[in-house]
Amino acid sequence: MAKPIMAKATAVWLVDNTTISFKQIADFVGMHELEVQGIADGDVAAGVKGFDPIANNQLVQEEIDAAQDNVMHKLALKFNAAAQGEEKRRGPRYTPLSKRQDRPASILWLVKFHPELTDGQVGKLVGTTKPTIQAIRERTHWNINNIQPIDPVALGLCKQSELDAAVQKAAAKKAADGEVMSDDERRKLVSTEQSLGMEAEPKIPSAIEGLETFSLGDAPVEPEEETGDIHDAESFFNLPGDDAEGDDDK
Repeated sequence: MAKPIMAKATAVWLVDNTTISFKQIADFVGMHELEVQGIADGDVAAGVKGFDPIANNQLVQEEIDAAQDNVMHKLALKFNAAAQGEEKRRGPRYTPLSKRQDRPASILWLVKFHPELTDGQVGKLVGTTKPTIQAIRERTHWNINNIQPIDPVALGLCKQSELDAAVQKAAAKKAADGEVMSDDERRKLVSTEQSLGMEAEPKIPSAIEGLETFSLGDAPVEPEEETGDIHDAESFFNLPGDDAEGDDDK
């Protein structure tokens, strides 16, 4: 059901100028009944100026009269041919001003780690235009040397579920076209739920990378070479005999 513009201000006007029930007003403007009651009590929308729906071509007086006479009557928005199809308008996603400077970084991340995504998909995810995406793909963007790739989910430009859905859709199209994906591309197609449920693989420190098969315990032990006859302890240390002890006593 279509809602009036400036819904809260319209609710303020209806509360101040009609006897329509809070439930009827809430259903018409898309608010909760307790919020409308808060407007009447002065706890909600304090300082908001009422917006006349009749003067602004959103309601007719007959609708208000019918609603005041019958609490079960639902207010109907006045038909406006010019407003038809407004909710189905298609185009780039709206990006807040505070985050627009982050879009090039997110575009670079997407084209780098998910090259299978089309320009249209990237544009919907981060709310940008195809010329900007093409410039970053071809590295002709005016600030390309200063752009660092950053995950758009981390920047708050899109949801992880939206990114997963776009990647899966691109993969399905690629498979339908008969293109073979590499192992690296297949790993990127794992959804967030699957990746979170996987066991972490043991990581090898970079200092010993490449020595995974090296083991001290598996090395063969070579027999020691004989260095000659082994003498007894006395001859080895050249200890003096009994005769030497007798000479000392003399």
